[in-house]
Amino acid sequence: MLNIAPISLQIWDMKYRLKGPGGELLDATIEDSWRRVAKALAAPEADSAAWQAKFYQALTDFRFLPAGRILAGAGAGRSVTLFNCFVMGVIPDDMAGIFTHLKEAALTMQQGGGIGYDFSTLRPRGAPVKGVGADASGPLSFMDVWDSMCRTIMSAGHRRGAMMATLRCDHPDIEAFIEAKREPGRLRMFNLSVLATDAFMAAVAADDAWELAFDGVTHRMISARELWDKIMRATYGFAEPGVIFIDRINRLNNLAYCETIYATNPCGEQPLPPYGACLLGSINLAALVTAPFDSRAAIDAGELEQVVRVAVRMLDNAIDVSRFPLEAQTIEARDKRRIGLGITGLADALIMCGVRYGTKRSLVLVDDWMHGLQRAAYLASTEIAAEKGAFPLYDADAYLAGESIAALDDDVRAAIRRHGIRNALLTSVAPTGTISLLADNVSSGLEPVFNYSYTRNLLMPDGSQSTEDVSDYAYRLFRRLHGENAPLPDAFVNIEQLSPIDHLRIQAAVQQQIDSSISKTINCAEGISFEDFKDIYAKAYAMGCKGCTTYRPNPVTGAVLEAATIDDDALRQAELPLKVEPALPEDSFEAGGVVYMTKPLGRPEELPGATYKLRWPDSEHAIYITINDILQDGRVRPFEMFINSKNMEHYAW
Repeated sequence: MLNIAPISLQIWDMKYRLKGPGGELLDATIEDSWRRVAKALAAPEADSAAWQAKFYQALTDFRFLPAGRILAGAGAGRSVTLFNCFVMGVIPDDMAGIFTHLKEAALTMQQGGGIGYDFSTLRPRGAPVKGVGADASGPLSFMDVWDSMCRTIMSAGHRRGAMMATLRCDHPDIEAFIEAKREPGRLRMFNLSVLATDAFMAAVAADDAWELAFDGVTHRMISARELWDKIMRATYGFAEPGVIFIDRINRLNNLAYCETIYATNPCGEQPLPPYGACLLGSINLAALVTAPFDSRAAIDAGELEQVVRVAVRMLDNAIDVSRFPLEAQTIEARDKRRIGLGITGLADALIMCGVRYGTKRSLVLVDDWMHGLQRAAYLASTEIAAEKGAFPLYDADAYLAGESIAALDDDVRAAIRRHGIRNALLTSVAPTGTISLLADNVSSGLEPVFNYSYTRNLLMPDGSQSTEDVSDYAYRLFRRLHGENAPLPDAFVNIEQLSPIDHLRIQAAVQQQIDSSISKTINCAEGISFEDFKDIYAKAYAMGCKGCTTYRPNPVTGAVLEAATIDDDALRQAELPLKVEPALPEDSFEAGGVVYMTKPLGRPEELPGATYKLRWPDSEHAIYITINDILQDGRVRPFEMFINSKNMEHYAW
């Protein structure tokens, strides 16, 4: 077994180790997991044995980290998708279509895919619904339905549900969308992002009026700057919504000639068209540093190129061996063959090279490393295209005319012209939180090191929470090389020592060499003033980023990582709310203080009850609530509840 941190072994055992139906261990070691994945991804090759050996070599020492779906599912013989990221179809503005899309979302999540949805196609709250004499409930009410679906899917497995919801900046319900998460517990299965257009950003800068309209009908005019301020105050207060600069995404899309993008995957690194899908993998830069903490420290450029070339082929083969929840996703993935190859361990690599995160020197190194990755990835894809053919929707003239393709090196463009290209888009930077922990806890994605030793809260398979003490890979390596008492070099910085502009500089530098997008969180100190915070999104736009997300510790979302050590008494107190007395009923589980039933209770043929007619503020129509009771254990208890109303917001319940 590899000599890695205990938490890394726990992560492997809990999430990626192949086990039989009865829990028997089928992967005895992490090397067995690598062999399983390498064999599965080499299956499409004519000389599968040779490529299996190359794939295994790339996986060793965690140099290439396929995303979690691939690590867990490749070669497992299970009906699961290897794709992490999906954006679902365009939701039609009618009840039948809405619930058809809800079903598609459930089927996709059941196989382990995270999903993104644009709800801008749904009419705003209060708009008339023709034919039924009722008022529309608006997109947020249907997001509540999606949220409940996600909780239900989560209850059937160990993986937390993940969804992204977007809404256009000119939708009449945009203000309610911005404020939605102020309500405790609401939409907790969603990440929220506003689709900010170039026109909106210009209106904010000019302090112009902004039109909120739907289907050609203007609902009202507001101040663009006031709307922007609401976005910033919301994200300052409870970390959402993020922003997605949607016009920039579509303008710089390699496939702008054949698709339009409205949404992203849950973490934002993959803007995708309707039914778009993408799988992910990351090059571990920290594993490629030679002579760490020495004046000669550097990334091995030749090794980087070699690992990238092998990784592109592995991800391309994963498209062919993966299952897909929906036929539309299969067609979309195979017609365009987009992959999302990115990085992890960036901050640790900088530290090991003696360079502080966010400095001018770090930007030079980041540009050099990312250019090497981008160049190797595109050349590898052209070589595969020469062997196996370009992606089916490849149009040489339209593809090469794209703004992003025009910025590639001349010889790369020449190779595309000569051979075509196998994968329409190739690069993306995912958050890589769990796979970075697996890889001996290297720094995650392009994020700085949170802290060199910290406590991490983990959601366990049984729904309980566990805390683990974790130390950073570069920190442990430095201590091993230089001793426990050696002073840390200046390159050792964590998020508490970095300003938002340090984060943005790195994000913008990486984005220049990435054809999709980036999952990046601008971590801010809890005590940062709103004046210092409010321009972060605007600066991200000015610096060429495709989106931006911030996080400031707050009472609503809490914190996943905590620098402080938790003592035993405090931990025991924190665990108390998770315990339910008496014991939970059979076929149920508890999460967050709520008992979820996994099987319905038996229902008698007839139940007594009553119906109540209620009036509710801001609702034009009455709400009719029927509550039926059951005699159980000598007590009358509520058994079921029905809600009906001509108001469509309550109809969804």
